[in-house]
Amino acid sequence: MNADVGSSGLARSAAVKLSEMGARTKQLGTAMQDPHQQRRVILVIVCVALLLDNMLYMVIVPIIPDYLAELENEQSEHVHVVLRPNGSAYSNGTGAGRDTSNNLDVQIGVLFASKAILQLLVNPLSGTFIDRVGYDIPLLIGLTVMFLSTCIFAFAENYATLFIARSLQGLGSAFADTSGLAMIADKYTEEGERSRALGIALAFISFGSLVAPPFGGVLYEFAGKRVPFLVLAFVCLADGFLFLTVIRPFSNRTRENMPVGTPIYRLMIDPYIAVVAGALTVCNIPLAFLEPTIANWMESTMHSTQWQMGLTWLPAFFPHVFGVYITVKLAARHPNLQWFYGALGLVIIGASSCTVPACKTFGELIAPLCGICFGIALVDTALLPTLAFLVDVRHVSVYGSVYAIADISYSVAYAMGPVVAGQVVHNLGFVQLNLGMGLVNVLYAPALLLLRNVCQMRPSYSERDTLLEEAPQGLYDTIRMEERRTKKKKKKEKGYNSAGNCLPVDENGFDAFKAQRSQSEESSGTEFT
Repeated sequence: MNADVGSSGLARSAAVKLSEMGARTKQLGTAMQDPHQQRRVILVIVCVALLLDNMLYMVIVPIIPDYLAELENEQSEHVHVVLRPNGSAYSNGTGAGRDTSNNLDVQIGVLFASKAILQLLVNPLSGTFIDRVGYDIPLLIGLTVMFLSTCIFAFAENYATLFIARSLQGLGSAFADTSGLAMIADKYTEEGERSRALGIALAFISFGSLVAPPFGGVLYEFAGKRVPFLVLAFVCLADGFLFLTVIRPFSNRTRENMPVGTPIYRLMIDPYIAVVAGALTVCNIPLAFLEPTIANWMESTMHSTQWQMGLTWLPAFFPHVFGVYITVKLAARHPNLQWFYGALGLVIIGASSCTVPACKTFGELIAPLCGICFGIALVDTALLPTLAFLVDVRHVSVYGSVYAIADISYSVAYAMGPVVAGQVVHNLGFVQLNLGMGLVNVLYAPALLLLRNVCQMRPSYSERDTLLEEAPQGLYDTIRMEERRTKKKKKKEKGYNSAGNCLPVDENGFDAFKAQRSQSEESSGTEFT
């Protein structure tokens, strides 16, 4: 009898716990239906994907050169003694050593550049693909390819396999990075919120790039080559499962009704987008060119230790985050000065690059490297949201192709870095390399003056924007229409449009206080275009 009572009590308690779990699951599912809650989770997923991509990009810096050197030493043991035709022998160690060293440098340079080169080639296709099918499936493809690439890195035992893994990472990045940034721009339609969200993503990119070398170096020394890659593969797998749980990309059947984005070739010839893309390339050249060359320069001029060379860029993470924070705050107060923040960042990068060769100690070197990363934060944080705004006001609000152009800009710098930087240092010297990079950044800064009137542009109101009575079509129209209806109520009294326009407009989209208009134009109510 007591056993029956106990079993019934256990059954009731189990039923209560199951009901509580079901209620919590239902509440979580309801919360995920809220666009505001969902986009926060999406921001976390995208930031983790960007973190993983940049950690995998930089984690090989302390691992692969040493690992390839070990492979070369193992192979060279079989060719030190060569038999002459008459039976005598001679040693070819000196010449073989020089050839091996030169060959190793070439292999490392090609391996490091292969990721950016493939990413550069795939990005035009991935941007078009993202515009066609949406942001979720390409992000899942990118995470899957990155997971496979990381696993191949962990178990690779020859140069060919490492090259395949590095190239696969470029393929995954072309999908994951582009779709991730485009998804953030699509979910955060307000300019202030968009700048803040993209700033957070940039902070994760910076953290991944700067913390990866010491992370990989420590684990490689104490746990072996496979451990750092397996850790990153596990995190990538967890991020993929979270993505499938929250987004459910294969459950949506309305993609055929999505708006058609502007072709990428038309975006490339847009002069404003071209100026932004050029700035993104130029600002990343110092970082891309110094990463493969600064360690050898530190060793030859400062006699730096291994830990100093491994921690070279880590202190620069903090000014980079500070640069992101201050740019977001300034953009919220003065959104019409986005171009100025980018130009200021280019000048800071140029001045910092020119001062790098003058440093004599590790402590002195930290200051210009921090200046470079601070300037990059200003440029990226100011101009990445500007790309989305330009698409809103001049094209169709679909962001896959425009952020593919941004990814192409980064890839150009990082594809040239491992290949070109070494040749420039060998032929001209480290000092000339830095002076050239600094001069290029300073000279490009005035080009951003072309963007000074961008904030005065107004979004072109297409039919799906103006006909609010019609039912929304497509995934992104539905979300944006719901957000527009709630935000329009809050901002109608303030006289600002819902697209983050800098000038006051009335509810019909007409300019109300344009000082430059004549009195006759004001009375006629001509639309400001």
